[in-house]
Amino acid sequence: MDTQDLEGKETSEHRAASSDSRYTRIAKAAGIATAGSAAIAFLVAASVAPQTSPLSHSLAFSSSAAAAEAVSPSAASMPSFADLVAKVKPAVVSIYVRSEETTPLTSWSGSENGNGNNNDSQNGTFQFFFGPFGKQQFSFPNAQQSPHIVRAQGSGFFITGDGYLVTNNHVVKNAKEVKVKTTTGETYKAKVIGTDPKTDLALLKVSASKDFPHVSFAPSMPRVGDWVVAMGNPFGLGGTVTAGIVSAQGRDIGSGPYDDYLQIDAPVNSGNSGGPSFNLNGQVVGINTAIYTPSGGSVGIAFDIPSTTAKSVIDALKTNGKVTRGWIGVTIQPVTDDIAASMGMKNASGALVDEPQPGSPAAKAGLKSGDVIARFNGETVKDSRDLARKVASVAPGQTVKLAVIHKGEERTLDLVTGTYPADKVALNGDSGSATPAFGMTLAPSDDVAGAQAKGVVVVGVNPTGVASEKGVQQGDVITAVGNKSVTQPQDVQSAIHEAQSEGKSAILMHLKTADGGRFVALPLKQG
Repeated sequence: MDTQDLEGKETSEHRAASSDSRYTRIAKAAGIATAGSAAIAFLVAASVAPQTSPLSHSLAFSSSAAAAEAVSPSAASMPSFADLVAKVKPAVVSIYVRSEETTPLTSWSGSENGNGNNNDSQNGTFQFFFGPFGKQQFSFPNAQQSPHIVRAQGSGFFITGDGYLVTNNHVVKNAKEVKVKTTTGETYKAKVIGTDPKTDLALLKVSASKDFPHVSFAPSMPRVGDWVVAMGNPFGLGGTVTAGIVSAQGRDIGSGPYDDYLQIDAPVNSGNSGGPSFNLNGQVVGINTAIYTPSGGSVGIAFDIPSTTAKSVIDALKTNGKVTRGWIGVTIQPVTDDIAASMGMKNASGALVDEPQPGSPAAKAGLKSGDVIARFNGETVKDSRDLARKVASVAPGQTVKLAVIHKGEERTLDLVTGTYPADKVALNGDSGSATPAFGMTLAPSDDVAGAQAKGVVVVGVNPTGVASEKGVQQGDVITAVGNKSVTQPQDVQSAIHEAQSEGKSAILMHLKTADGGRFVALPLKQG
């Protein structure tokens, strides 16, 4: 390379360096602290003003820098949650649980830092159980070996000064010992006052001669777009704060019959379960319960139990130690557009009655198959799930008014709610039980979305049990046992006990399966 070329190169480099320095100053003036290249400065300028000529380039750089400096928001205008956090953080605790569980003979291992129920959905996972150390497992009924100790961690928060605190049911499930640790490092033993698996809530109590910092539930639902601040014990790190907004309301993630979750985008991870999410007034708007994740960590989709749901459940647990829900006794389904059109309805809303159960409150009130429940106590019924939530919110023994569309005409019925029956019966031959170890868990078809028929649904099957050997599968519906129709798990048990008392060696069950109907004979004398 000759001298002229070197001089030309040095000149070019000098110009480039000078230009780069100028662009860096412009980028800094525009508020881009890390901008160090002409390319970045050019993009900043180009985004503010169009370039039409070399002259306009230089003008655009100058004007864009000034404009960026003029419109750039100052740090002081951004929201700070520091005062809010200082106010409410002392009420938030870390929860450590020692529980005893049995080792399943057959299990499915999933992501770590969990112990429970994972539902795959669209290549992601709904994770409901956060915090236990070790691998995640699906346990099959009656597939047991020896008990083992599981240590778990979660979050919670005080709601009264005398030591009542709230967390998730799945955090303290099967707990032998529960300890809570405050943000100041104090540790206390806690007693489980009551739990509600259907909403995944639990109420605990700490006894100590002091007044605990506490928070209250928000009286109403937040709006989509409102700020939320989530607190808890992610990955066992202790009191941690994250922020985001409410992304959606009324989410149904298939975790229970009363799903009505808030969706938030504040990062929530393993160990955050049971922790609160606050509004800017320092009120609890939701309880962190589940996340949607393809990786096991937060991807910005978390689900909270709304405060409006939590408050009523926690009040019931504090008063009675349990939640007693209303029941009307109908099999229902959503009203689709086609069904609405066929019935002359303007809108596809309400809950369509498939059939009222014999002797149920619905049957006594005069509900018929094909009726559409349009309003419940004056409130519009959006769909079948909305009706289930509304019914569950009413105490047993209360008189409610139903607006029903019957053969195209609306009529009003008075109905006295009953008590929600026991949900599930495990025919697993537990210690002291007279029921044979069939190895299956049952639930009423009313409680199982998508049940193929009216009866009792097999919701769990032990692959090493007798039922599995006879070809019974999860999702099958038992419609009759011993030639008697069944609608509740207790009906199945009663029929089995009756057959045993008569000295029979087997019991005949009729199943409705995906392939049709069939009979199965299960032996009563095993071993």
